[in-house]
Amino acid sequence: MNTEILKMLEKYPTTSPAESKNALKEVLQEVTLHILSQTDFFTHAAFYGGTALRIFYGLDRFSEDMDFSLKVKNPDFTLKTYVPLIEKGLSSYGFEMQAEYKEKHNDSAVQSAFLKGNTLLHIVKITAQSPPIPGISNNELIKIKVEIDINPPPSATFEQKFKLLPQPYSVLLYDKPSLFAGKMHALLCRNWKRREKGRDFYDYVWYLTEGTSLNLVHLEARMRQSGHWEGREALTIDSVTEMLLKRFTLLDFSTVKEDVLPYIHNPEALDIWSKEFFSSITAEHLKGE
Repeated sequence: MNTEILKMLEKYPTTSPAESKNALKEVLQEVTLHILSQTDFFTHAAFYGGTALRIFYGLDRFSEDMDFSLKVKNPDFTLKTYVPLIEKGLSSYGFEMQAEYKEKHNDSAVQSAFLKGNTLLHIVKITAQSPPIPGISNNELIKIKVEIDINPPPSATFEQKFKLLPQPYSVLLYDKPSLFAGKMHALLCRNWKRREKGRDFYDYVWYLTEGTSLNLVHLEARMRQSGHWEGREALTIDSVTEMLLKRFTLLDFSTVKEDVLPYIHNPEALDIWSKEFFSSITAEHLKGE
């Protein structure tokens, strides 16, 4: 059994099948980052999204997907080049995984790949737990989605971060104000037909708690690209605040809470969530740069 992988797993509580499964996913995410760092991937792309926030900034919730963005637009870039390298790298760490590239069938600028493997096999192999594990069937699959935006909006800023396990490596990622801009775009512009994505609101509270400034220029570029900001004037923190306050009045916060509950360890933190709560913290703590 790989010593580095065991060290990575030691930091996770595994008192239930769900926690074991999430621990395995998070280790796979970090191993995948290490594998990509051994290629030229981060000369072209940067890591962003909730998983980047968790791994490098300490966001206290589980995040499923691995989101990347090219630094500049390149329609010829293909994630498919790196899929066999990810598969080979995971195999070298003892993960019997399959990497599958999702071909594009429309004009989307986002490319995807899925890393799949048998959950029970890997929990047994990595943590030396004995089957059967309650709640996890023999044929249950674990999936990690890897996506990259090949037509990124401009004005993001980046920084280099380092990790020691499974081996020392570095990753290029969006800095916190630019990550906040991506989350703010999701919070304001995401179109959910069935329910809101409560994870957006959880992360929003985290950013405000951290005192993170918002990269307004990058947020404006994102909103112009998606058609949510079309005026000649520049986006301001006052206009963002106004849009947020309007959005809060339209929400059913009980539904918002339901979405995020499977991803957090402290459900009592959601008890205070309401229109009044989000409106108050926005007016007091939101700031731009």
